[in-house]
Amino acid sequence: MAEPLVKIVDLHAEVAEDGTEILRGVNLEVKEGEIHAIMGPNGSGKSTLAKVISGHPAYEVTEGDVLFRGESILDMEPDDRARAGIFLAFQYPVEIPGVSIANFLRTSLNSHRDEDIDIFDFQDLLISKMEMLGMDPAFAERSVNDGFSGGEKKRNEILQLAMLEPTLAVMDETDSGLDIDALKIVSAGINQVKQEHQNDMSVLLITHYQRMLNYITPDFVHVMLAGRVVRSGGPELALALEEKGYEWAKELSLA
Repeated sequence: MAEPLVKIVDLHAEVAEDGTEILRGVNLEVKEGEIHAIMGPNGSGKSTLAKVISGHPAYEVTEGDVLFRGESILDMEPDDRARAGIFLAFQYPVEIPGVSIANFLRTSLNSHRDEDIDIFDFQDLLISKMEMLGMDPAFAERSVNDGFSGGEKKRNEILQLAMLEPTLAVMDETDSGLDIDALKIVSAGINQVKQEHQNDMSVLLITHYQRMLNYITPDFVHVMLAGRVVRSGGPELALALEEKGYEWAKELSLA
């Protein structure tokens, strides 16, 4: 049996500033190539889990561990985690006026490599990824997220995903703020990037709603409540949550 790419063991974490406990014993395993959806209401700890995996300094792990390829990543800096192959797509991508998407992506790509990529090779790679995602090359000339719509910001995240080719993609509420057309475009982009990886890329998809799972089919669905994973299942679990709500899952977890 294959070892998990990511193994989260009894993970407890709190807000570093005031000690408020958010994660209260999360256990989760993700194998290479799998898509796992984590669903839950506001305040359940979903986004905190994503940020703890990526090394966000606002949170402190007080107990448990996060193993990536069998090794703890808790002492690794966020940039080292990124170089190791962990990618976080933000729920609210930040704006960087004056920095073009192309320059941002080239700098990001070079930070992951032993030597800088040739400018012409970079341009060829960028154009090929944008063609794959059905994006206008002129998009890369714009400043990062400056004046972007919600859909444009999320498409930019998918372009970063395509360029950096991580082993683990953590998508923190990527569907947040998207209308149905933008949701379809972003979901198709995630599927295309994964397919280009020959499906070796693992995805941790964090969402409130089942609607994104109409376009990205998860292997497993997990329900988070009060800082824990309280129930796991297949895609049918997401459909049940859509119909019955999180109170149903809470009642099952207490039964």
